[in-house]
Parts: sequence; structure tokens; C-alpha cells
Amino acid sequence: MSKETYMIESLTRDLIVRLMEEKRLSMREAMDLVYTSKTYRSLCNPETGLYFQSSAYVYDELEHEG
Repeated sequence: MSKETYMIESLTRDLIVRLMEEKRLSMREAMDLVYTSKTYRSLCNPETGLYFQSSAYVYDELEHEG
């Protein structure tokens, strides 16, 4: 597994856990929200460099996506 893939997967896990804790979403709901988001698409695009940011920053992006 590449370093980038590991970082993306770790951030994705953090987002899902935080959504479950803060928004009281089920794991399925949190996963659906993350994996269908614009933020996740940006996270998976190495050109954006979003995977270098903290999970708090990426979570904020997810919350404010419109």
C-alpha cells in the first residue's frame, strides 16, 4: 500500500468515526455520506493534496460542502 493510499484511508476512517460520534449516524449512514461527497472525491485526487491535511480540516470541508 502506498503512503498516499494509507493517508487517504486513515482520513476516511477518521471522518466516518467522527460523523458517527458527533452526528449520531450509523456506520452505514456515515460511510454513505463520506463516500458520496465532493470532499471524498477531492481527498482521493492526489493533485489536490487534501490527504496531507488534518482530519479536523477535512471534516470541516465535509461539513461545509454545498
